[in-house]
Amino acid sequence: MKKRLISLSVIALMALSLLSTKEALAYDKSNRLGLGMSNELKNDFPALSFKIQKNRSFALGGLAGVSTAQSNGGFGVGLKAYRNLFDEPQLNFYFAAMGALLSNKLNGTSYSGFQLDVSLGSEFHFQGLQSLGFSFEFGASAYKNKNFVFQTLGNNFIVSAIHFYL
Repeated sequence: MKKRLISLSVIALMALSLLSTKEALAYDKSNRLGLGMSNELKNDFPALSFKIQKNRSFALGGLAGVSTAQSNGGFGVGLKAYRNLFDEPQLNFYFAAMGALLSNKLNGTSYSGFQLDVSLGSEFHFQGLQSLGFSFEFGASAYKNKNFVFQTLGNNFIVSAIHFYL
């Protein structure tokens, strides 16, 4: 009898805790500017990046990297569009497309070209640290710098982007 009472009490407490839980929604970054870094450019220049969340389903971003090294310098600049597919608590999944212009020197010879990326990805936030967003992506990339290359891509959050939202 005593075990049954304890079991019923535990079940009742679990039911009450489930009923009292607040609904978990993804972090809303609408009309917020994220500033950070990215290393997505195929000429391997670390880039400063920004991301503006226009509404819950669309964001626009950009990145720019430059190096003034005499033998291996150059630049890269690009724009990126994001379309959120669905949200989870502290996480959103998105489709992204990026276009960039690339220019760099290799052993004193200058090359210029482009980069086009199409990817699926996610941006996640730690609870209590919602102003910092970490992204990772996978997809396909086509770029031309010295030669035309088509390849799959898989970017972890160090390569993809880290943004601090103001």
